[in-house]
Amino acid sequence: MSGESCLPRLGPQLDSSSPALSLACPKTKTCSYIRAVGLGNKYVRLNVGGSLFYTTLQVLTRQDSMLKSMFSGKKEVFTDREGWILIDRSGKHFGSILGYLRESVVTLPKGKQGVLELLAEAKYYLIQGLVELCQGGLQEEQEQALCVIPVVTSIKEEERLIQACTRPVVKLLYNRSNNKYSYTSNSDDHLLKNIELFDKLSLSYNGRVLFIKDVIGDEICCWSFYGQGRKLAEVCCTSIVYATERKQTKVEFPEARIYEETLNALLYETLPAPDNTLLEATRRRCRHAHCGSHSEEEEGPVAGAELRERVRRMKRYSTNEDRPLGY
Repeated sequence: MSGESCLPRLGPQLDSSSPALSLACPKTKTCSYIRAVGLGNKYVRLNVGGSLFYTTLQVLTRQDSMLKSMFSGKKEVFTDREGWILIDRSGKHFGSILGYLRESVVTLPKGKQGVLELLAEAKYYLIQGLVELCQGGLQEEQEQALCVIPVVTSIKEEERLIQACTRPVVKLLYNRSNNKYSYTSNSDDHLLKNIELFDKLSLSYNGRVLFIKDVIGDEICCWSFYGQGRKLAEVCCTSIVYATERKQTKVEFPEARIYEETLNALLYETLPAPDNTLLEATRRRCRHAHCGSHSEEEEGPVAGAELRERVRRMKRYSTNEDRPLGY
């Protein structure tokens, strides 16, 4: 590496015939940037762990930090043959480092891990203001709970929570000790799946739905859904089955039904109450969608007559050969 690869690229106004520039440096040595202070707002090219950045000496020396020491002549720096200044650190958060040096403020990364990584870089570059900003963000994240689930211990407490809440309410009652009979082989697994689904829903709809756990009820596993202070639906996951010579308690996991009732409860998220027609459409499945039959009351007298005529034709023409064209 030569001295010409260090200084001329930082300052075009420097004369290449200067005696200081004619001195050659061995490739294994460092090139001092003591004279780089006078370059003002000229851009500097940085290679930080393989990530390339353009910035100015004014930004790099604006705040007291290790970067200011590097580019004010107090420390030596390395460059490659193309004049990129080498910094042996990860470049993942170096953009945030430069942003803080420019504006004295920066948006912290999302997630605790990202903030910890930026904190490590801020400590390395000795940027005290950014260190304090990251530490404050971590402290706020610890103090702010992700999701709070109340556990009711009395019927009055449950009624008070449901009546006072303006959001939809989803309650899971589970109490394995309520069983009078032995459980079926899959009951314990299904009980755990119900609890896991409750935790998953509470994280997904936290802030929109109030989730409550009940451990004092008479059931073993039962979901209840409330809207505007009244019960909308209930999904009981337990039943008694008759095994050979004895009864057993069976716990089921009706995942699709639980999701359906949760989404139905979201219709009560805002006031006023949703239209009754919309609620009826979501509460019941159309009969003909399941059984493929229609009644005259549902279709009206004209549609009922057409249905009877169609059935009559089907009975009359039982084979394709006997059926006339058009039918």
